[in-house]
Amino acid sequence: MYPTEVENVLMTHPAVSDVAVIGVPDERWGEAVEAVVVPASGATPCEDELIAYARARLGGFTLPKSVDFAETLPRTPSGTLLKRALREPYWAGVGPRVG
Repeated sequence: MYPTEVENVLMTHPAVSDVAVIGVPDERWGEAVEAVVVPASGATPCEDELIAYARARLGGFTLPKSVDFAETLPRTPSGTLLKRALREPYWAGVGPRVG
């Protein structure tokens, strides 16, 4: 998975204000690509729309398998994205992590 590549593509969508790409548990693959999107002000993007947008610009193996929406993404005071904090709810109660 190449999170930065996927994030850069999704950030070019006009309905996306911020995005983080993380790995989440997947029964079949162990881990799947998940995009967590903060919609742009007044925008209401849908999961299918964003996945189709990414599909037109990325290879199939890097595509997000799902999209969740959030009001904000966790960041440090200096602006660094806290991906570990973002992943925690998805992995709670799951066995050993992949990678």
